[in-house]
Amino acid sequence: MQRERRSGIVLNTAFPKELRIAGTIQDSIVDGPGIRYVIFTQGCPHHCPGCHNPQTHDFAGGHIADVEQILESIRQNPLLSGVTFSGGEPFCQAEALVPVAEAVKAMHKHLMIYTGYLYEQLLKMEEPGVQRLLKLADVLVDGPFLMAERNLTLQYRGSENQRVIDLAKTRAAGEIILYKSEYDEL
Repeated sequence: MQRERRSGIVLNTAFPKELRIAGTIQDSIVDGPGIRYVIFTQGCPHHCPGCHNPQTHDFAGGHIADVEQILESIRQNPLLSGVTFSGGEPFCQAEALVPVAEAVKAMHKHLMIYTGYLYEQLLKMEEPGVQRLLKLADVLVDGPFLMAERNLTLQYRGSENQRVIDLAKTRAAGEIILYKSEYDEL
């Protein structure tokens, strides 16, 4: 598997338009608000100790996704509130995920992305796919998982250092605004 480091991000350069995944979950209720379709990308440079998905670290693991089949599964489930990109590290395959994200947004679905990078690091990356994917996302859970800050009571995140960022409000305000789910008020 060819990999290249540019702008601080490890990219899958062997198949930049193919999406390599570890798997999917068609009806998660823990990976974002509402009922979610979750795509677990394959390959992660972070290797966080205590990672919930260590089987997703190997860039040569998993399989090439049938993106049309994934999108058809999403289209066929009217109960889905949105889609979550998890991993692995989704931003290592940003270019391949952009068309998926565009299709998800065309279906008027909420898009949430988990990343081990900080939002500020992603903003500095010059890869067009990274910036396009960030613009399509509604919510970003950023930061590496830190075992020393592990907290099982946190919503949508595993450790205290991670943030759940409302990207639309963050862009509008010019500062980080944390996400508040409509379900928080229940």
